[in-house]
Amino acid sequence: MMDARDVIKRPVITERSMDILNDRKYTFEVDLKANKTEVKQAVEEIFGVKVEKVNIMNYKGKFKRMGRYAGYTNKRRKAIVTLTEDSKEIEIFNA
Repeated sequence: MMDARDVIKRPVITERSMDILNDRKYTFEVDLKANKTEVKQAVEEIFGVKVEKVNIMNYKGKFKRMGRYAGYTNKRRKAIVTLTEDSKEIEIFNA
């Protein structure tokens, strides 16, 4: 198993991710090889909360061009973590 700080890369701050905060759902970009169990354990270890459910989405790299050079952006993996009713909020999203 990987270290918890290697599993979770960064929080995802978008309009949609801010809208679902009311449902106790938090969005993180995670390592490409991390599974749901590793994401759950990492969030519980880092933030000290109880996780109810984890949903994971994979994003392919987009095709981009800069003049005559072409390539793909990096692929990503995003996790939406739902907390239990009795757990506290994650403070990083409230700042």
